[in-house]
This record gives sequence, C-alpha cells and structure tokens, in this order.
Amino acid sequence: MMGPLEGLTVLDLTIARAGPTAVRLLADWGADVIKVEPPKEGGRSVTGARRGPDEQNLHRNKKSLALNLKSEEGREVFYELTAQADIVVENFRSDVKYRLGVDYETLKEINPRLIYASISGFGQEGPYATRPGVDQIIQGMSGLMSVTGEPGGGPMRVGVAISDTSAGMFLGQGILLALLHREKTGEGQWVHTSLLEAMMCKLDFQGARYTMNHEVAEQQGNDHPTQVPMGTFEAADGFVNIAAPGHIMWERFCEALSADELFNHPDYASVKERTEKREQIKQDMNNVTRQFTVAELVERLNTAGVPCGPINTIGEGFEDDQVRYLRMAKSAPHPELGDLDLVRSPINLEKFPHPERFDNAAPDTGLDSVDVLKSRGFETERISALISAGVVGT
Repeated sequence: MMGPLEGLTVLDLTIARAGPTAVRLLADWGADVIKVEPPKEGGRSVTGARRGPDEQNLHRNKKSLALNLKSEEGREVFYELTAQADIVVENFRSDVKYRLGVDYETLKEINPRLIYASISGFGQEGPYATRPGVDQIIQGMSGLMSVTGEPGGGPMRVGVAISDTSAGMFLGQGILLALLHREKTGEGQWVHTSLLEAMMCKLDFQGARYTMNHEVAEQQGNDHPTQVPMGTFEAADGFVNIAAPGHIMWERFCEALSADELFNHPDYASVKERTEKREQIKQDMNNVTRQFTVAELVERLNTAGVPCGPINTIGEGFEDDQVRYLRMAKSAPHPELGDLDLVRSPINLEKFPHPERFDNAAPDTGLDSVDVLKSRGFETERISALISAGVVGT
C-alpha cells in the first residue's frame, strides 16, 4: 500500500543517530529516501558497521548513493538532485554544511520549494553553535542527569540515547509542519532543532517548575517526583512498578492485597500525609508486596484498576504478550543477510496499516548509486565517467 508520504523525494545527508531518526520517519511512511554518503571508507560509522543492528534499524527503507561532496563534480551532481527533491536533511556541525556548499541559502536558490531540515548539537547560532555535541554531553548540560538515578548517588545518564532520538522525532514533526505550510503557500523553508533544545523541552514539568517557580528538581530514583506512592516495589521474586496515588487508587491497592492495617494506618490517612511520609510508606508497602510474586501483584492490582507492571529485560520486553500482539518487530529483506527483524514505527494510521515487511534493509554504501542517477535522468556515459573519476561510488 502507498504511504502518506509517497511521491516525496528526500536527500539524506545525516550521520550518527539524531538525523537518521528523523529521516527514518519519512522513509517508513513512503517517502523516496536517497542516503547520500561518501564512497566506502571501511563500512563503519559512529553507530557501528552498516550490516550491524544499529545501522540496519536506522537506515532501512532507504537507497544509498555514494557521492563525494568535497569534489566540484560531486557538488554539481547533488545540486541537480536537489532541483528534483522535496526535502534535504542534515545533521552536520553547524558550520560544516557551509564548507561543503550544501547549506540552505545555497540550495534554496536551486529549489525555492525545498524543505531543508537540520539537527545540530547546540543550535544553528549562539556561543556553542560550532561545538561538537553528542547525546551524553547534552544529557549532562540540560540537567537531565541531575534528576536521574538514586538520591545522593551522583549524576546518572538515561540508558537510551534520549537527546538524539528526541531531536530526531521533533525534526520529523517540523518537516511535516513545513510540508503542510508548503501545501498552502508553495514555499519551502529551513526547519531546524538541536539536541540541546530537544532535551530542554523534554524536561517538561521539571523544567516548568524551574521557569515558573525557580524550583530545582532533584533525584528521586525509581519514585515519581510528585505522586506518592508511585515507584518500584519489592516482590517475592523480583520487582514491580506500582502507581497508587490519590485516595481511590490507594484504597484499591490496599483492598486488592488485603492490607487493611496499611489502609487504616493513621500516618497515611490523606494524600498530604502519604506524600510527607514517602520513605516510610514505601517501606511499609514493601512489607506487603514481598508476600506476593511479580505475577500475582500484576494480576491482582491490574484487576483492581491499579497500574502495575513487571520490570523486564529488553528481551522480556520484546517477548511480552502485548508487544508481540502489537508486532513491534518486523522483518526487512537484505540481499546477503536474509530477513532481519527490526523495530517498527510506533505510529498507527487507520488509512495506512503497517505492511507485513519493510521494503528493504539498510543498503550497503553505494548499492543504489547507478539506479538513483539513472532514475533522475543522468545518462549512462556520464554515470560511468563519474564512477571512473571517483566522484560516485558503487
């Protein structure tokens, strides 16, 4: 089935993780994505080997054109492709695109309808604009690491590349907004965000607590910073997450586990008292929850309408009954590796149900160079000359 972005051509200049996350959104929903990358230089990037899990998951549903943008001929080829494209996406350091001659000001002269999308570490302008920025640096600078981990345990990074993937998601949204604007006006524009902007936004209510009241949030470990009781609790055979804030949830929790003594405890008579005694109530709740297995707690509490879930490994997460039902893993054909199971988009559209398989796994560098150029009107003789000159790789 044709995707909602069918007919759009994307030139993908992205590297690492943030930019490819944005482009993956476009590729998964039907855009014709051409990954423009340097001719082979060992087959590895900062996210590993092209045939490894990370690169395969980031670059599925794309075509690869190996093109030397540092050469005059290579830039000319790129300009000709730009004239036929809808979107260019890049995540170079803010000054690199100007050195390569693929900046927005240059490209919009070739194609005024072009949507040019950028991700950088710190923003396109400002005192840090030319600094290199990677996920962990941004996690620290934004304040995220100061609220992650156990109280008194020192700063802790989030276990996933949260600033990379957040910036990629936000840029993908920005591209779609720019496409809507172009539908109305015919005008292209420059869309950009940064890892730092994405993380400051992701701080969300902790951020707003500071901007409004100058309240600096601190580490709460596995406990919710404001809702009590909500956090990780002990079971007879492991741990579970339980959310029982407010009077109704608290009453349901106590009733489901026959914890009358806990419900009638004078220290826990109100939300205010339970909040003030968060450490004490957690100890007393653990004395109750340790009498049950993880499976028993999950069954009893969810049946009572109290959110409760196990704490899985990544493997257990993907093998969970609901995750398997949702089919979050989907196969992608690779000409040499066979079918690869990759992680699908979490977006569900009624009019465009997810296909059974991805169109293709991530291509080796330059795999589609000849086909891409031919489909864009390049003559066979010119393509051969570009390959002979080392401008195009295959």
